[in-house]
Amino acid sequence: MSINQQQTYSTIVSVNPYRGDYYVGTFNTISKASSPSFSKEQYAISFLNTKGFISTLIGVSKNIPDDDIFDALENKIYEELALDMAVEYQIKFIEAPHRDTEGERFFHVFVVDPLTLDQEYADPIKNIKYIDSIIPVPLLLKSLYTKEIIDSSDIHCFIFFQENDAFFTIYSEQEYVYAKSLKYSLKQMHERFCELLGEQIELIAFENILANEGLSTSVPGYQKNLIRLFGEIFLHISDVITYAKRAYEIKKIDQIYIGTAVGPLIGLDEYAQTYLGLKAVPFDFNYGFTSDEKYVDQIHQLMHLYGRLEASERYDCNFTVFHRPPPFAKRDSGKLIIVTAASLVIALLYPGVYWGLSYIEEFRDAILTKEYEEVHIEKIAREATVNLKMANKNHAQALLNEQKTAYKQKQDTLLQVHEKKVDYPMKAKIMADFTQSLNTYRVQLKTLNYSEENGTKTFMFGLISSTTQDITALLKHLTETKREKYIFNLDLISYDDEEKAYRSELKAVIK
Repeated sequence: MSINQQQTYSTIVSVNPYRGDYYVGTFNTISKASSPSFSKEQYAISFLNTKGFISTLIGVSKNIPDDDIFDALENKIYEELALDMAVEYQIKFIEAPHRDTEGERFFHVFVVDPLTLDQEYADPIKNIKYIDSIIPVPLLLKSLYTKEIIDSSDIHCFIFFQENDAFFTIYSEQEYVYAKSLKYSLKQMHERFCELLGEQIELIAFENILANEGLSTSVPGYQKNLIRLFGEIFLHISDVITYAKRAYEIKKIDQIYIGTAVGPLIGLDEYAQTYLGLKAVPFDFNYGFTSDEKYVDQIHQLMHLYGRLEASERYDCNFTVFHRPPPFAKRDSGKLIIVTAASLVIALLYPGVYWGLSYIEEFRDAILTKEYEEVHIEKIAREATVNLKMANKNHAQALLNEQKTAYKQKQDTLLQVHEKKVDYPMKAKIMADFTQSLNTYRVQLKTLNYSEENGTKTFMFGLISSTTQDITALLKHLTETKREKYIFNLDLISYDDEEKAYRSELKAVIK
């Protein structure tokens, strides 16, 4: 199994750090690993979902030499994306040759916060010690073209819903063009579905519904709300497609591949094709792997396919910081042990070698002393430069703090003006709405109070009526017609001897 030109491994292990699952592959087989462990004979590969990185298209002058491209891109990225200069972000890039102009070269740039890598891969590193490749998930799709699973050069859109994320990716002429994290992951789908349904079901139950029945579920209430949910999803996707076509000058998208981490959804591709007006097929490819598993996640199969590519067939965009150590003889500790052992053998065989070693050490000490003096002078000069730059930074920070304070004051003023312009008319509209209902059910309004506490807006209506039936009928009407906007509470209806009427207090909380 050839993974790259320098090393050959017997197995590949793929890691999904977001679900905490692993798959092991040998030749053309793949199977789930319940308890993975480190082996120096295995090649470990993982991915970053689209929430884990920032991607953008950056152009630089063609006059910049290849050796200086990274520095030029890095400077533009920090400036255009307003990145924190105090953080050393992981930055990788791949060229976008089809975007080049007469004077500029364009690159797809990927930026990752190093803290993201440390947090997401803390548990996998405990199990398998090293990860050889961490690839942005949209770039894994390149292997579909390299292995000729997709052999056309049309413009393709890939949509895949994962448990914690969902990605939207466009390839044109078998090259990466654009990627975006979509609004609806499987967890977000589950939360919105429960909200539409009006009751809570377990995430695993929701995923089983999608995997086994798709959009054609036999439960009428479920099917109605699933259709509504995916209507919202495809409205969001339609907006993303519109933006991508305009931003990247794409005339049309020839085909959409759509799928989920729980497997193909029955009816999803037909629904996508109907809603988006584009040819859609399932994101479910034949990678040529055999497995005893009922379903193997497409992302795991893509990682195993990508891991079998030669280095020249991949995008050079590896974010791993969890490298395996070099061979023993190339490590500093290994070199030290080897030298020590050889020295001991020589010392035992030839006692006179000690005199030679002593002379060598004295000579080495003299050289190091001279190097130290030179380095010390350079250190002092650099410390002076650092101190000057720190003074300039502090001055700039003081100016920035002043600007932030002025901005906050202006922002607070605008918020107050907005509240007076928007909220006050809104209260009047609410009162007019409730007054109409009160008149309809012959209930008089004696008192009204409005309060806001911890962001909760509450109306308290003091009601009076000649009969309790009018009050209860009013409450039933309000509960049925306005429950989407308010939470109503009416604890007590009492009789007022002086008024010869019934009193109650109705509480309405704005959702």
